[in-house]
Amino acid sequence: MNEIAPIVPESGDRDAAMRKEPTQRRSKERVERILSCASTLIADNGSDAMRMSDVAEKAGISIGSLYQYFPDKGSIIRTLADRYNALGRECIADTLKNVHDMNGLQASFAELIDIYYALFLAEPVMRDIWSGTQADKALRDIDLLDSRLNGAVLADARARVNPVADRAFLENSSFLIMHLGQATMHLAISVDPTEGAALVDGFKRMVLREMLTA
Repeated sequence: MNEIAPIVPESGDRDAAMRKEPTQRRSKERVERILSCASTLIADNGSDAMRMSDVAEKAGISIGSLYQYFPDKGSIIRTLADRYNALGRECIADTLKNVHDMNGLQASFAELIDIYYALFLAEPVMRDIWSGTQADKALRDIDLLDSRLNGAVLADARARVNPVADRAFLENSSFLIMHLGQATMHLAISVDPTEGAALVDGFKRMVLREMLTA
């Protein structure tokens, strides 16, 4: 997977934002090194086992320097979650931006589902972060905001396909579709891969049928 570009968390007071906003090149490079080392530790042993001292040691900085940028382990994880979600939103927007008919909408959405599922299977850090969503209110808030933003992009594409459709319905149903899609991915990576693939395929077929009715 390509390296994730720096993203500023969207909610201003959430502690996913770093305690010390890096303004100089050296500080930004240090933040990227911290996040890269944290990702490696999560991929190796999971976020539950990751300690701030481990991150500092792997990044080659003092624990005090680490706390200047991230107040706790949760802030590191939520920053990574924000970045993965931003990458996903970019992918969704890019895939749906040229949709203008129902065939194109269905084909593009089906492709998105396949891309997302492949990312979850391939990215241990993404799997770990999303598996902990229900236990962390801040992560749930990030998850909800991501569903809402992605739902708005889907609603725009559906409105282009059917300009006379009720906009409120499109927005509500698209928000629901995206949130259920995230829940489907959570479930799919928690079961046997064969069953997981069948669940993802079932969700895809249900959504494509729904799109034909609106």
